Parts: sequence; C-alpha cells; structure tokens
Amino acid sequence: VQLQASGGGLVQAGGSLRLSCAASGRTHGNYGMGWFRQAPGKDREFVAAIDWSGDSSLYADSVKGRFTISRGNAKNTVYLQMNSLKTEDTAVYYCAARGWGITSREYDYWGQGTLVTVSS
Repeated sequence: VQLQASGGGLVQAGGSLRLSCAASGRTHGNYGMGWFRQAPGKDREFVAAIDWSGDSSLYADSVKGRFTISRGNAKNTVYLQMNSLKTEDTAVYYCAARGWGITSREYDYWGQGTLVTVSS
C-alpha cells in the first residue's frame, strides 16, 4: 500500500487547511486510517483516526473541535480538515493506514508527510 499525502502549506493562525491522503496498491480489505504529526524536536504524535466505515473516529485532545477527519466515497482516501489553526499545529503531518488507535505502532503503512506551517 502506498500513501500519498498532500495539502500542506503556510497559513496564518486562525486559518484553515485541508489535508488529503490517497491510498493505492493493495488496498483491498477494510482498514482504518489516521493522521499523526511531528513537530521539530518532538516525537510523532497522534492527531486523528477513522475506521473503515467512517462511523467511528478518534481525536487528540489538542485538536478536538478544530479538526475533522473523514473518508472519501471510495474509502481509499482520508481527509483532515483543520480549522482555527494555531502556531503549535506546525508540524509535518503523516497519514497512516491499516490500523486503528492512537499509537503509531498500530498502523502498518505510512505516507511521506506534508508540512503544515502556521504563522502568528
């Protein structure tokens, strides 16, 4: 499975961005997908996850109420709508697939990351 993330960029605090991640390759089977992020000098941290059906989702406390994870109709795409961005949201955002949970070890596949920079 290959994951291609896109949508990162530079945005002012309070602004919005929408990240996308498309899975290709051996994508058969039901699988959850998630987003993690890693800020400079910090460990990778969980952001959000969504199950195969899209009915269940998980969020880190730091993004609850501001970020929304969703899946496309074809199920092999996941989105992260980020609103009310803060400078502390600045990080490289990674999408992950075939897993479920809030720890990185629970996912089998990872994308290359997309940089989100939030300026004050």
